[in-house]
Amino acid sequence: MRSVLLAIGAATVLAGCATPQEKAARLQADMEQMMQVYGPACTRLGYAINTDQWRDCVLQLSAKDDYDRFGPSYYAGYGRHRWAMGGYWGPYW
Repeated sequence: MRSVLLAIGAATVLAGCATPQEKAARLQADMEQMMQVYGPACTRLGYAINTDQWRDCVLQLSAKDDYDRFGPSYYAGYGRHRWAMGGYWGPYW
């Protein structure tokens, strides 16, 4: 029983590991999805497709959507807010 649990645990850990190529493919798929969702809005705003300004618009709209949907703790991280408000020492140190 113990060896079976160890084998299952090892398989789970190894399945969670991703190679750099797998991570790159996942990020590429995420970016393609963002371009499909937010690209048309950026085009309607007057940005030419596949320019740096258009890509920046896509990223900004995605970040705004994440911020609106999940709030500041998701987008900026809890620790960042703690330090932005003065950290553990207060606003003056």
